[in-house]
Amino acid sequence: MTLKKIGSRIPTDIRWEKCGANMLMRAIIAIENQALQENLCRALAKSDIVVETIKDQKHFWKKIFRKTCDLIVVSRHFVTSHSANEMHKLKNLPDAPAIVILSDIESKEEKAQFITEGFDAVLNSGLPPEKLSGALNTILDKRRSAGFMYPNKTKTLGEAKLSNFVSNSPSMSSFVKLAGRVINSDSTVLILGETGVGKEKLAQALHTEGPHCKGPFIPVDCGALPESLLESELFGHEEGAFTGAVRSSRGCFELAHSGTIFLDEVGEIPYHLQPKLLRTLENSEVRRIGSEKTIHVNVRVIAATNRDLDAEIKAKRFRKDLYYRLNVVTLTIPPLRERVEDIPELVECYIKHLRPRIGCEVCGITDEALDMLCRYSWPGNVRELINIIERAMLLCEGDVITPRELPETTSKRNTSAVTLETSNEPFLESGFSIDNWLGKPLKEVRKTFVEQLEYRYLTKVLSSTNGHIGEAARQAGIDERTLFEKMRQYGLTKENFRIQTNPK
Repeated sequence: MTLKKIGSRIPTDIRWEKCGANMLMRAIIAIENQALQENLCRALAKSDIVVETIKDQKHFWKKIFRKTCDLIVVSRHFVTSHSANEMHKLKNLPDAPAIVILSDIESKEEKAQFITEGFDAVLNSGLPPEKLSGALNTILDKRRSAGFMYPNKTKTLGEAKLSNFVSNSPSMSSFVKLAGRVINSDSTVLILGETGVGKEKLAQALHTEGPHCKGPFIPVDCGALPESLLESELFGHEEGAFTGAVRSSRGCFELAHSGTIFLDEVGEIPYHLQPKLLRTLENSEVRRIGSEKTIHVNVRVIAATNRDLDAEIKAKRFRKDLYYRLNVVTLTIPPLRERVEDIPELVECYIKHLRPRIGCEVCGITDEALDMLCRYSWPGNVRELINIIERAMLLCEGDVITPRELPETTSKRNTSAVTLETSNEPFLESGFSIDNWLGKPLKEVRKTFVEQLEYRYLTKVLSSTNGHIGEAARQAGIDERTLFEKMRQYGLTKENFRIQTNPK
């Protein structure tokens, strides 16, 4: 029994890095001095600050609760005897703003009272407008530098670097080189790949090492959100825009200002929302639901999907113009079955990462167990590998993973194919019926048939020739180079078949 020792490299899939945020800021000004209000609006209205005014003193606090902002500048005259109660409620909001009061009375006692009630600062309204705006900008800058994060929206990232992707296999090595050529650009990137290959991890790496790395990374799962909420999630809404919209809300494009927005499962976006997304991508402007104003955003867009967008376009479920706008650069992540050479290092990295979290003493894997993992077809890709390793570590009674701890499915070379002898539907995936085909494009069904047919045929040929490449190629009627390419595609190696037919 040979022990595979654990290396020091941690793949991008499981590392994170904290990034500072430079989001689009919103300020509300509510003062009775019209001239001062106009001066402050002009001074604050920068490319990354949206300024709004409120003149209604009577209903000021009621309106404030319906707004979402980072800074409120309010005159002393807007503060009533009930303000302390309102301030307490406002400060308890998950995205509570900084609140500054302008007063023309120089009183230390009054200033202390305002600070006690929850105001962040008290400024003299008689100061020159440039000094007032300078103080307000300082407050906003502190808010930015503190990395203020909006709940459930932004994501702190680890050391998501392209160099951390395990790329010993030819297919992954070529992919990493291609990704490296676009990482420093500001271009829109479309990431393709099967479920579980790590599309979001690649998007994180492109952000972390790209020109927008100092901004936030905002992931949006377009397939997980109900159609009725997706538009608001992407573009935001004003209060009263629809039933239940009691407060205004930022959309993810606003939150991603100066950073990256990751549109995961972009192929799931409803057809009627796609024109609005296209306009946002083309003009770098968003308009909240219920608003007539547009907001400029500086955002890098990375999208991902496991759908065949060509087939979706033909079926009129995805707009061709949106596809061309997203498809500036396309990166296709190879599935795990095409990069079998990467599995040993991936296994080592995941064991090292999971060991302290699980609290076990597992420090390696036997050759027999690793060979089973290398011969498995991995329909769930890297995500499935991580789950299997974690399960094996939890079940392991010793300090190394053995075949006993691995699921039965990993003992089969191709768990997705059923046998020809027992099935009336040859080469179909397990549990895949004729009715299921109707929901899939013909191109995808044909590809599934061909891949499973080729896999089973090559497995039989290689088994019958004891892994001898020359003889297997002769029997298959193809040259050795083509056979090697097919074997790499399906994760087959000649050693596997020699071990299988001549066990030690």
